[in-house]
Amino acid sequence: MGVVILLVMAAGVALMLTRRLPTAFALVLLAVVIAFVAGAPLTGKNSVLDTVLQEGAPTLAATMIAIILGSWLGKLLDETGIAGTLVRKIVEFGGDRPTVVALGVLAVSALVGTVTGSAPAAMLAGIIGIPAMIAVGVPKVTAAGTVLMGIAVGIPFELPVWQFFSTALNLPIPTVRGFMVKLFPFALVAALAFVLVETRRRGTEHAWSLKSVDTKPRSRREDLGDAPWYALLAPAVPLVLALGFELAIIPSLLAGVLYALVTTTRPGAMNKRLLRTLYGGFEVAAPPIALFVAIGVLLAAVKLPGAVDALEPLVKAVSPHNTVLFVLVFTLLVPLCLYRGPLNVFGLGAGIAGVLIATGIYPAAAVLGMATSYNQVFGVADPTSTQTVWSAQYAGVTPQQVMVRTLPYVWAVALGGLCVTAATYL
Repeated sequence: MGVVILLVMAAGVALMLTRRLPTAFALVLLAVVIAFVAGAPLTGKNSVLDTVLQEGAPTLAATMIAIILGSWLGKLLDETGIAGTLVRKIVEFGGDRPTVVALGVLAVSALVGTVTGSAPAAMLAGIIGIPAMIAVGVPKVTAAGTVLMGIAVGIPFELPVWQFFSTALNLPIPTVRGFMVKLFPFALVAALAFVLVETRRRGTEHAWSLKSVDTKPRSRREDLGDAPWYALLAPAVPLVLALGFELAIIPSLLAGVLYALVTTTRPGAMNKRLLRTLYGGFEVAAPPIALFVAIGVLLAAVKLPGAVDALEPLVKAVSPHNTVLFVLVFTLLVPLCLYRGPLNVFGLGAGIAGVLIATGIYPAAAVLGMATSYNQVFGVADPTSTQTVWSAQYAGVTPQQVMVRTLPYVWAVALGGLCVTAATYL
């Protein structure tokens, strides 16, 4: 039975890789088939309808709410000009120095990445940042990669991601936060190395520049859309509250929303802006919410007693327990998180993580280390991820070109995360 379940998982990966089915749909179908193969009844205890679908779908509800709030804050950063102002200030400071401009865009991308991930984060930092970098001579692939590497620096402090791993792996937030703090230096060093090495190694390539804005401004702020200086702290508010004061994630994100609103909006316009950006946030959050519903269903399926009993001997037989082998094997397997592969934590990788925990092969904290290390790779180098596709296309290159250039750097981040995992939890 265990072999059959593995074959079903392989078929699910094939469906996602060939794009025969969207990832969320494929995961739900996969979960239902696994449940039936594991001998689950149609209804009742540990059943397909009541356990897998009914109880599994809302498993990650807290993560979904965090995603909505993060998307809401992201829309506010966009509409109020906070994100654009941050990038423009950096470009003005950097002048015509490619490396300085790239480092500044990297910093803004990291800050935005703590608020929201995926394509919205890339757009907030990249709409102005990518053409500005290219205009001063940063190569196109390096410009796209800089935004993505910056977002990856922010990922360890992205509060919805904390909530996701906490709920999916049944770990307390302090445990997730503690490992993310340890992962952050690796992401930061890799990102700085990417910018410093790639901007110098490739030289300057002047391709195209920012278009001038043909308007009749009444003031500089209205012309550029500058937000007040104190409003620029809005992306940091949730992080300071959650990391510095250990406030819960949802209240921290709400505080960020309110701070961005109050510091940029007249009292009479607050109601309309609140509703408009909230509805816009729902549009942005819809795809990841659908994915998290599917992941919850898959987690419920792989944790069924029949599935655990069937998979336990197989997974134990191939899982290394020696710390050196653990690091070596899972570092070599890094490419399996690309192209929606089996180790992509926002796909089948969530199910594999559930199996590793349910069968007791690795402690949940070790699985957290593996999953978050792989997530650093997926978030930057996967040619199918929305932020990679958007950044590459906006810069005028292919996602595969970005993958080739960034993969060595994020692979090193994964190696660092796995070393910390082995040393701390095994």
